[in-house]
Amino acid sequence: MLLLFCAFMCPCFWPRGRNVAEQPVLGNDMVSMDSSSSFDTSSKSQKRAGTPRHVPPSPSRFSLSSEISPGPFHVNVSQIAKATHYFSESHKIGEGGFGTVYKAVLPDGRVVAVKRAKKEHFASLRTEFSNEVDLLAKIEHRSLVKLVDYIDQENEKIIITEYVPNGTLREHLDGQHGKILSFSERLEIAIDVAHGLTYLHLYAEKTIIHRDVKSSNILLTENLRAKVADFGFARTSPTDNDQTHISTKVKGTVGYLDPEYYRTYQLTPKSDVFSYGILLLEILSGRRPVDGKKPPSERITVKWAIKIFREGNVQDILDPLRILSLAFRCAANTRVNRPAMKEVVEELWEIRRAYTQSLNHD
Repeated sequence: MLLLFCAFMCPCFWPRGRNVAEQPVLGNDMVSMDSSSSFDTSSKSQKRAGTPRHVPPSPSRFSLSSEISPGPFHVNVSQIAKATHYFSESHKIGEGGFGTVYKAVLPDGRVVAVKRAKKEHFASLRTEFSNEVDLLAKIEHRSLVKLVDYIDQENEKIIITEYVPNGTLREHLDGQHGKILSFSERLEIAIDVAHGLTYLHLYAEKTIIHRDVKSSNILLTENLRAKVADFGFARTSPTDNDQTHISTKVKGTVGYLDPEYYRTYQLTPKSDVFSYGILLLEILSGRRPVDGKKPPSERITVKWAIKIFREGNVQDILDPLRILSLAFRCAANTRVNRPAMKEVVEELWEIRRAYTQSLNHD
């Protein structure tokens, strides 16, 4: 096994326990800002099998509707308050810029996640709230979190989605769930996320650009299936032709942010591809994209990884190296040098096929 693979997969390179928030670092293509959160420049019942499973390709197209289909009834504030024990700390499962997330059981027995906006942020979150509701209502894919219902009143703004019980990918990379993810599990998570993004870019009614692909926005099921969440920053594109773009104020998260988008304000699906490349490196290494606690030469993970890759004694193209190469191409500085998400999925399938064959020959 190559030294590079050992370096990436050895637990000594993986964070243990909860990491402190990354400190701002200025790199050639990175933005010096708080990298622990998104920003806007305008202001185990079943465990995964040990060998990779076959995942069919994304369907060519879903029948989409602008109507929300929450189920047999619409929930109201009273029902949600009761289901969360009146938004008690015991039901709290997360906190973000939008507000607080709670676990709840609806009257029909469905377990859901309830994202309640902070009242003091209503004005600033109005666009983000409407954006997430509108987009979630129009998408349906097993690798994307599904909308159940929403409440938009003068004194309450609540988004209700399916409950994904196994926390975030970042929590698992930090070792907070008691085990280190195997290479097989990491590969499957990477494929799931790539499927979800491919659907958004190619098979939704209009091209959807997520704009905030990162490990804390990837939720995991009990058997480690990945689902992309948090569509507050997402934008629709008038066309899926990569030669066109949306001119928009920059939104995203430091470390994952497409440097070309940051420089030009021109948004395309390739901006998600860049973020995915950084995420792929994060999945392999366990390292956060930017970590101020590391030595200067290691603070920006993509630069550290490229240095290791170039210095390694590469004697054969093993799966970990193929994934690193794919991640580097996704994270290219210019969009013209990045593959489309559909190409990423196809290459990951080939990597999985080769990996499965190598296991069968052992």
